[in-house]
Amino acid sequence: MPVYECGTFLRWKLNISSLRQCRVSNQNHEKISRISYARYVHERGSASGRVGGMAKETFTPKNIIVTGGCGFIGSNFVHYVVNNHPDVHVTVLDKLTYAGNPENIAGLPEDRVELVVGDICDADLLDKIVPGHDAIVHYAAESHNDNSIADPEPFLRTNVEGTFRLLEAVGKYGIRYHHVSTDEVYGDLALDDPARFTEHTPYHPSSPYSSTKAASDMLVRAWTRTYGIRATISNCSNNYGPYQHVEKFIPRQITNILEGIRPKLYGEGLNVRDWIHTEDHSSGVWTILTKGRIGETYLIGANGEKNNIDVLRMILKMMGQPEDAFDWVRDRPGHDRRYAIDSTKLRTELGWTPRHTDFESGLKQTIEWYTQNRAWWEPAKAATEARYKQQGQ
Repeated sequence: MPVYECGTFLRWKLNISSLRQCRVSNQNHEKISRISYARYVHERGSASGRVGGMAKETFTPKNIIVTGGCGFIGSNFVHYVVNNHPDVHVTVLDKLTYAGNPENIAGLPEDRVELVVGDICDADLLDKIVPGHDAIVHYAAESHNDNSIADPEPFLRTNVEGTFRLLEAVGKYGIRYHHVSTDEVYGDLALDDPARFTEHTPYHPSSPYSSTKAASDMLVRAWTRTYGIRATISNCSNNYGPYQHVEKFIPRQITNILEGIRPKLYGEGLNVRDWIHTEDHSSGVWTILTKGRIGETYLIGANGEKNNIDVLRMILKMMGQPEDAFDWVRDRPGHDRRYAIDSTKLRTELGWTPRHTDFESGLKQTIEWYTQNRAWWEPAKAATEARYKQQGQ
């Protein structure tokens, strides 16, 4: 897989006609203001069969950028595209912070996947790599709540400024944009509340992480309405599956047991998460990218509500441990009680359905993956547990 460092990166995989179109497009952009560009995009969209945000035809991307494509959810999306859409080329843009691992996409076909190591906040880099692509799927984010509480600044830069830079590039080059977000922007629900989050639930973020993701969602909506960019948003529930960093709840418990360390559980363990296998998240994002209406938000969920103590006991049982073989640790400040997604809009409007609806089966496969791939997670394990210990967790 070709890898390019941002300082020396310069790649133009364009034929002569597309290069000429790119040059003309750049000349046009130099001559017009933001407002006239919004009018230009609107007229262009109407001419191509897009009226009032409604896509009459399925969007068929051939060359996409996936930001954060070496992270957990992003890399699984790259695998999904490679495995299911053989005509699509993927450029992964990843800064390779602690949660980004190029091994997550190692072995994928070199003629279909290439990695650019760089920062989404680098506007000059975006000017080099965005032309010639027809869509950006934006996964890159600082995403761990505990880290956001300890140091919120990186979350502001990546989640807010990074989204801004991408929106500027999308507007400048007139390509599609899909924004991957979280259900945590809605805050939380009471444990005994039968309600679930919908696309109309008011935003009520409760952590530095979720507040920066909420801000990024609002930027996308504002740029769509004001400047006419062609964007969609998805908000998803908690993911599980392979390639997830050991700081997260499920892989932390699994790898603790594999290392002979007692698992740790926050508070009373009653907090509920709506679990979805990351492959189902990937198929949902692809469905929205290709079939979703411009300017719309879709929620992705698989009806997988489980509280933390039940999930931990399932892991312990599957790994041959007593169900009480764990330690209680202090709760996270402001810990959200319950997340629950209503994905009716995505299912009925776009015809999406999840495949991994048996959580126990998916969890067993995840345990097997971490058991068989110790070399992947062991280098990060000691530092992760040291950080948790310092935080009293």
